[in-house]
Amino acid sequence: MIRYDALDALPVRSALPALGDALEGHGTAVLVAPPGTGKTTLVPLVLAGLLDSGAPARKVVVAEPRRIAARAAARRMAWLLGEQVGASVGYTVRGERVVGRHTRVEVVTTGVLLQRLQRDQELTGVDAVVLDECHERHLDADTTAAFLWDVRQTLRPELRLVAASATTDAQGWARLLGDAPVVEAQGVSHPVEVVWAPPPRPVRPPHGMRVDPAQLAHVASVVRRALSERAGDVLCFLPGVGEIARVAGQLGGLGDVEVLQVHGRAPAAVQDAVLAVGERRRVVLATSVAESSLTVPGVRVVVDSGLAREPRVDHARGLSALATVRASQAAGRQRAGRAGREAPGAVYRCWAEAEDARLARFPSPEIKVADLTAFALQVACWGDPDASGLALLDPPPGGAMAAAREVLTAVGAVDAAGRATARGARLARLGLHPRLGRALLDTSGAGAEAVALLSEEPPREYGDDLAAAVRTARRGGDAYAGRWRSEVRRLRSAAAEFAGPGAGNDGLVAALAFPERVARADSGSYLMASGTRAELSDGSPLRGSPWIAVAVADRPVGKGHARVQLAAVIDEDTARSAAASLYSERQEVHWADGDVVARRVERLGAIELAVRPLRDADPVLVREALLEGLRQDGLRLLRWTPDADVLRQRLAFLRHHLGDPWPDVGEDALHARVDEWLEPELSRARRRADLARIDAGQALRRLLPWASGEATRLDELAPERISVPSGSRVRIDYGTPEQPVLAVKLQEMFGLQESPRIAGVPLLVHLLSPAGRPAAVTGDLASFWGDGYRAVRAELRGRYPKHPWPEDPAAAEPTRHTTARLRRG
Repeated sequence: MIRYDALDALPVRSALPALGDALEGHGTAVLVAPPGTGKTTLVPLVLAGLLDSGAPARKVVVAEPRRIAARAAARRMAWLLGEQVGASVGYTVRGERVVGRHTRVEVVTTGVLLQRLQRDQELTGVDAVVLDECHERHLDADTTAAFLWDVRQTLRPELRLVAASATTDAQGWARLLGDAPVVEAQGVSHPVEVVWAPPPRPVRPPHGMRVDPAQLAHVASVVRRALSERAGDVLCFLPGVGEIARVAGQLGGLGDVEVLQVHGRAPAAVQDAVLAVGERRRVVLATSVAESSLTVPGVRVVVDSGLAREPRVDHARGLSALATVRASQAAGRQRAGRAGREAPGAVYRCWAEAEDARLARFPSPEIKVADLTAFALQVACWGDPDASGLALLDPPPGGAMAAAREVLTAVGAVDAAGRATARGARLARLGLHPRLGRALLDTSGAGAEAVALLSEEPPREYGDDLAAAVRTARRGGDAYAGRWRSEVRRLRSAAAEFAGPGAGNDGLVAALAFPERVARADSGSYLMASGTRAELSDGSPLRGSPWIAVAVADRPVGKGHARVQLAAVIDEDTARSAAASLYSERQEVHWADGDVVARRVERLGAIELAVRPLRDADPVLVREALLEGLRQDGLRLLRWTPDADVLRQRLAFLRHHLGDPWPDVGEDALHARVDEWLEPELSRARRRADLARIDAGQALRRLLPWASGEATRLDELAPERISVPSGSRVRIDYGTPEQPVLAVKLQEMFGLQESPRIAGVPLLVHLLSPAGRPAAVTGDLASFWGDGYRAVRAELRGRYPKHPWPEDPAAAEPTRHTTARLRRG
């Protein structure tokens, strides 16, 4: 018996005529309807013709982002029709299918729909597809929308498409679906009071998967406060299963209040209980699954932790995981709206009002932040390896796609051009991440138990030993173990078509799936083939194992290495076999500890398997190592005589003041021109000692401008010595290229009217006493004779009375001798 009273009360009914017109005239539409309006339940029933005996019968597929939402939507529609699930309305999620031969509305997850599209691009027998909750921007949903639009454009122009969401970029989706009409439904919303409830003391921001326990304790206290201040059930949003369990543990002693935990892993009985009216007051602790996909009756209060989980990829360490982030403003509005679905309510936000404006407006689209390996395989199988021809709201980042193609190439899923291979097509049909699909295929299904465990992260109490976790799941009676057993059966069935004997263990599965994470014990931690170090927890049973394969890892706060969450013991043969593509044997010649080190090394990625000295190293590699030594330790590794140092300083002076063609002799410039001045000696060298025999001065002369003839003017433009009035030839100090220094006894400069110059540059004259001590410094000798000399003369005359100190030095005779010596002639 159809429950027309409940159907008539759904606010989306007012938008049905406009939606019908849009689909009749355009074939596509964007439906924007707030939560609770009936967009997920009424619209598919109308499209299928199940509520009007005169309407044409159609087959409708509804795609939901989560399994829990798909089952709930199917049950709700079946209830509205007065039927059991599996009659007119059914559902299909991974590992579970409840569909009858008369089913007209089938609710599926977007992942299931993707698999179906890959098997049957025309979606034979399907008349309309509703993509629900498309605002969440899950990668599978974006991919499904792109594939469906491609199907409609090329194969099925009559296929009707509806993008439905509570809040979304309506215009963006409209453009994506060929300028589809936007149909809006007004919901019945009740006022929701916002209560700002920040922690009394600062808490550490989330990092990786970690949430400050003080933050969770505060959320639990706000739940208690909400229970005491408000009536009705309380819906509390937390980022993940672990945080839900922790807060639930802190809510003991609530009397007649029932605490329920809702997430994708929750048992079906708990999910059903949450979606029904409770017999007593309830606190529902939920992940973002309850933001828009589910209706939880009785809720009058929302407590929002302000946290969410988003996928992240740490390309530098080869780790993919979920990360805890601050929830967006859009998510905050969605969550708050759950308190006003049935009556006026309140939302307690566990952050300060001033922080709200700094939050991101919308959640990050998965295509921008997630591991794109599965996506890359999907588009390769679709025939568009770079996704350039697909209608996507956001294009995939080039770097993430390149990383994904590397993985797919390594597992044999795509060829050099990025096109899907036959093996890639099989992997895509398994409904697994390609890494896990590779492990399943390469063990011919024998690794199904470990693959199933890795496809849905097990509870933390299962531990970090993959083999032990599999044993726990085998004998477990919890909801996870039940789903695990169902997935094992599915995988074994899926792998059965690939003939061949099955051989493998849990370690082999982890190594096949994550070959770059095979790891060998090294100095108290483990070095993975990727080059990242990983550590086990103190009590891990894996400690002491020479080799492990790391399946799940994260990066602790403030650490550069990874922390192992799930791994398996393997031996070296398994590591070599699984990571064969990372094996290399090559000469390694490099500069280390001040000399050339040459060796032949067997490696598995970054892991050294065997090392032997290399006595006949490739001369090209030796030369590169010597160059690296010169870069690291400097050009002083060569033989620098005093004359060589002076030559370099003279050239630096000429370069500074005259420029070309005089060479730049700075460190960087000389490194850049080694071929011109250090050959052939450099190519003949084999070790540091050989460098020390290379005469740097002789080598530098190769850089002089011989071709232009300017080289012959070196001694003219930058002489080593200069004649002074006394007849002495005094060495010039070129240590400062801006203005070289001439250090000379003062009396030897008598009679000189101006400072001496070289290459047009006046020398900086350091005038010395008869004993060779500094007396004065001048860059303008004429000025010194006129102004500074008198004071210097007075001082030196008293100290050195035997030397001549004329009153007019510019006209006096220069000398190197005492007054008496001058008299003797």
